[in-house]
Amino acid sequence: MTRYNSFFPKTEIVFGPGLLERLQDFRGQRIGIVTDTFMASSGALERVRSYLDGCEVEVFAEAVPESPLDTVSAGARQFGAFAPDVLIGLGGGSPIDAAKAMLAILREMAPERRIRLVAIPTTSGTGSEVTAFAVVSDPAKGRKFPLISSELVSDIALLDPELVRSALAGVTADTGMDVITHAVEAVVSTGATHFSDACAEKALELAFAFLPRAFDDGDDMEARDAMHQGSCLAGLAFTAAGLGINHGMAHALGAQMHMVHGRSNALLLPYLIAWNAELPATARRYARIARNLGLDVPSTRAGVRALIREIEKLNAHLGMPATLQAAGCDLTELSRRRPEIAAAAMADACTASNPRKPRQDELEDLLAQIAGHA
Repeated sequence: MTRYNSFFPKTEIVFGPGLLERLQDFRGQRIGIVTDTFMASSGALERVRSYLDGCEVEVFAEAVPESPLDTVSAGARQFGAFAPDVLIGLGGGSPIDAAKAMLAILREMAPERRIRLVAIPTTSGTGSEVTAFAVVSDPAKGRKFPLISSELVSDIALLDPELVRSALAGVTADTGMDVITHAVEAVVSTGATHFSDACAEKALELAFAFLPRAFDDGDDMEARDAMHQGSCLAGLAFTAAGLGINHGMAHALGAQMHMVHGRSNALLLPYLIAWNAELPATARRYARIARNLGLDVPSTRAGVRALIREIEKLNAHLGMPATLQAAGCDLTELSRRRPEIAAAAMADACTASNPRKPRQDELEDLLAQIAGHA
């Protein structure tokens, strides 16, 4: 059978003034909302509920980072009894991912029932509002793993930059570097196409221009809006193209060393660009990114170096650590767990579309290099 590519953005993406009015189309329906305690107390939940007049609403506000399996199961039981017509994920990547995972269970429980998924992101990072991915964890086994299915893609995404205004500078930095990592990995992924490249390259243009502004001034709404849309574009890109070893290693470090995901990605990215760029075709793609960003690219290798320097410069502006030691990792524990971390990264679903195929010993060597030993 001949292989072919496809680009199928399933999600209706809503942006611009008054966008939450789109929720009024669900008048009279049963609405389940998955969020966390912060969103429930910050006013964001009530703002969303104010557009749900005439709806019966049930709220699960116990989503936590990394979407543990126990939390997902508890939410699925609650909504299984409620039988919603629409499930809304409100928050950062964790509540949205939890909503996706709960929805997968609900559809298994009642396959005849059509439940629509609406995502309202309150951070500009994961792109989860348009992706086919949901990251869940099993804390008892120290594992974090992505679910991947077209059934996890939301029907509607509401991109309201006002919901991101209150994000702290550190959160803005972590999530913003996640956007950049998504887009860079999508460009060099084995599944990249002209369609995914168009989304990824626009996301990078927006992120490099507006992430420093959003970090420096959280009330800069032009920057907030640009980052929110850039995050969504990067999500479209990597859903179509795939990710790579940067995310595979970040997931493993998150599970084993409890590192913040966006910070792990930011720290790893310069090292893994250099490692992947040993492949000439991949190096040319990195150089293309550098050229699109307006950097000096007299040659392919110079373009790769320019891109790495630009990312290191941005990391420094955002206060990102340059080594795992600087990030607070216990180097003794890291050394002990290095084979386990490398094995988990090898097995991660994101690693499959990395352009350069790693061996476990190579990943262990990279971890030692990134650790920050004297």
